Amino acid sequence: MIRAPALCLVALTLSGCTAISAIERASEPLDVHELRAPAELPAARGMQDIQLVVEVPAAGGAIATDRILIRTGATQLAYLPEARWSEDAPVMMQTALVEAFLRTDAFRFVGRRPLGASGDVALVSELVDFGARETTEAGGAVVEMTLVARLVREDDARIVASRRFTGASRVPATSTRALLAGFDQVSDAVLLDVVEWVLRARGISATAS
Repeated sequence: MIRAPALCLVALTLSGCTAISAIERASEPLDVHELRAPAELPAARGMQDIQLVVEVPAAGGAIATDRILIRTGATQLAYLPEARWSEDAPVMMQTALVEAFLRTDAFRFVGRRPLGASGDVALVSELVDFGARETTEAGGAVVEMTLVARLVREDDARIVASRRFTGASRVPATSTRALLAGFDQVSDAVLLDVVEWVLRARGISATAS
């Protein structure tokens, strides 16, 4: 469970937290959790002969870390004390997006950087929210994710499409396992929407519009 003493690692001002308990927990190793591309992905109607570059999503300092964000109040933040991400959250999301687009076989090339001086289209995004918060329901929590994405034409930096993606997953408990399952669910849902949106924007979605 996410207990007040456990959250002392970051939120020392919370009730019941002390610097001593924070120091005692600071040396404990954290389990590593990785978010991957969804198992099921939208189908593409053929392959386009272009390079799709997936840039690292921009993010605020509270999100741009390998720690798992917990919102403990309107302006109070803490981090899950028993686990961390495999990479900083924006880089992990970039990795998952690259994997997802590679598996669709929708583009001649998908990568973090172009093969030459520039690619054809870039997916530029900002990870606005990516964390969990406790709810008023006994023992429950909500994991939330918001990603603002833009498709940018590389030759003239023109934005050809943009959209805001949001997702939320309610979990019945605030245990580490329950929260990580919620993060899996919400990231899968948002990444699926992003991939389908890009395929539609490029006119190669196999799903009828």
